[in-house]
Amino acid sequence: MNYEGNVIRPPSEADSIILQVTVGCSHNRCAFCGTYRDQLFRLKDEGVVDKDLDFAARYCQRQKRVFLADGDVLSLPQKKLVDLLTKIRNRLPWVNRIALYGNAKNITRKSEADLHQLKELGLARVYMGLESGHDPTLATIDKGVDAAKQIEAGRLIGRAGLFLSVTVLLGIAGIENSVAHAGATGRVISAMQPSQVGILTLMLLPNTPLFEQAQRKEFALPDQTGLLKELYLIVENIETDRMQLQANHASNYLPINCRLPKDRDAVLAAIEKALHGETALKPEHLRAL
Repeated sequence: MNYEGNVIRPPSEADSIILQVTVGCSHNRCAFCGTYRDQLFRLKDEGVVDKDLDFAARYCQRQKRVFLADGDVLSLPQKKLVDLLTKIRNRLPWVNRIALYGNAKNITRKSEADLHQLKELGLARVYMGLESGHDPTLATIDKGVDAAKQIEAGRLIGRAGLFLSVTVLLGIAGIENSVAHAGATGRVISAMQPSQVGILTLMLLPNTPLFEQAQRKEFALPDQTGLLKELYLIVENIETDRMQLQANHASNYLPINCRLPKDRDAVLAAIEKALHGETALKPEHLRAL
C-alpha cells in the first residue's frame, strides 16, 4: 500500500484496510492538531489508489472493512466518491463496511440524497470531530464552524441512515471556559444524537498553536479534578434514547465504556468516586495519543 505523510485512523478501524485517498486535511487550522500541520491537502492520483485497491484485492481478503484516509475524504466531489465506492464494491466484494472522517463543512456540502447514494454503495460510518459544543471555544481553536453547523451536519448524517461517531476533547477550553464547554458539549451531543461519542483528553503537541499559547501562559489545561468535572458535566447533560459513550482512549485518566441512558447513574457515580480520590487514575507515563 502506498502511504504518504501521517496516516491516522480511529481506534475502531484498527483491523480495517486503510485506503489513503487524500493527503492531509482540507481544514488543517485547528489550534490543537499537529497531525497534518506541514502537509498541503490534495487528492491522491487515481492510478496510485487503483494500485492500492489491486494490492488489497490480492492480500487483504480477510479484512472486511475499509477506512478511507486522510482527514476529510468527504471533501471529494460526489462523482469521485461514487466512482471510488463503486470500485471498492466491485474489486473488494467481501467488504461489509466503509468508513471515513468528515468535518461539518464538507458534510453539509452534501445533500441528503448524496449521502443516501454513498450509503447504498457501502459507506456506513462517518467519524466527526466535534471537539466542543461551546461557540467561544470553537472560535478560539479555529475549528471553522460553530455549534449550529456541527448540529446541522450531525443531523444530516443521521437522516441519511449512517452511523455517526463524534469525538470531543476534555480540556480544550482551558480553565476559564471549562464548565461552559462541558455543559454546552453535552447539550450539542443531545441535539446531534450520534450513535457513538468518543471522549479524549487534550494533550498539547509542540507543533501546534495551542502549545505555543500554553508556553506564553495564555492557555492552561485544567488539572485532573477539572477534567473529571468536565467529564461529569458532559455525561450529565446528554439526553438520548440510545448512545454508546466511550472515554477509554489512552489519553484519559478515567476509562469509561457505557451505554446511555442505561448506564448514566453508574457512570456518574464512578466519576464521583474518582473525584473523591476513591479510584486510582491512569498515571501520566501511561497516557498517550
